[in-house]
Amino acid sequence: MYHLIDNYGRTVSYLRLSVTDRCNLRCVYCRPGEPFRHLENNAILKYEEFHRLTRIAARLGIRKIRITGGEPLVRKGLLPFINRMTKIPGIEDLSLTTNGTFLADCLGKLYASGIRRLNISLDSLRRERFHLITGADRFEDVWNAIQKAHKMDFYPIKINTVVMKGVNDDEIIPLASLSKKYPFHVRFIEYMPIGIFTEPFKTMPVNEIVHRLETIGELIPVSGDINDGPAQRYRFAGAPGEIGFISGMSQHYCHSCNRLRLTADGFLRPCLLSNHQIDVKGPLRQGADDDELAALFVKAVKEKPRQHGLTFQGTSHVEAQMSAIGG
Repeated sequence: MYHLIDNYGRTVSYLRLSVTDRCNLRCVYCRPGEPFRHLENNAILKYEEFHRLTRIAARLGIRKIRITGGEPLVRKGLLPFINRMTKIPGIEDLSLTTNGTFLADCLGKLYASGIRRLNISLDSLRRERFHLITGADRFEDVWNAIQKAHKMDFYPIKINTVVMKGVNDDEIIPLASLSKKYPFHVRFIEYMPIGIFTEPFKTMPVNEIVHRLETIGELIPVSGDINDGPAQRYRFAGAPGEIGFISGMSQHYCHSCNRLRLTADGFLRPCLLSNHQIDVKGPLRQGADDDELAALFVKAVKEKPRQHGLTFQGTSHVEAQMSAIGG
């Protein structure tokens, strides 16, 4: 039964859990340079707290969970936590978003726990450019992890690429072409200038990306399902993989948004691209019972805006860094 229906008739069935704000990379669109103040350890939710809140969310109709960060694999104890999460009644889809640098050594335990879906960030197929974008020379680690996951039958493996004009837009076709060789879901994400970043000129609208890709083949629409995120899905004829587009700036997909976010420091965010959030950690640590915590989830859903206000004209601004929100 779904209890999480907002004021605009949208059913919320998808919760993103950011288990840490820490990351070993410094991707140019996500984290500022030094100095960067991490959350204090006691400010971050404990695994037991995440587990309890997820059980409550599942009772309300949450069916899909994605574990994010920061980089979730930098947090100690993540794999046993994931193993517990896969056993929560009502959760039908549990996936992991990662930068892939530590993934290869964890794949066996992830597979054994029941994880099959992976989202891996990859903004370039060129080692030097990867280093430039992420601040680390780790391309080979990420690519080897992707290949290993493919051989182990993880599916789907989603490759997330943030497209930035003048930075990596010349790799749109090579990245998309991976879907012709592998059963990968390559997803192109519009650059979103949030936090301290104020460079909307780097955003390449999805329609420009589509125009480039149509030079190498027709994009055939792929039907989605109830648990899908915001990506518009396509494939090339005969391709084993897919192409996805996430148009957070040029074509707001707010009308179909089915998500809440729980930040590492215990706030529910009804909208990624809004500063509004609801404190869950405070009541949780002050002894709130499950019904009282469930009411906070309902409150968050009822306070989902009709749409966010982030535009190319800069009429709205998101203060938090992407690494702190969970993407």
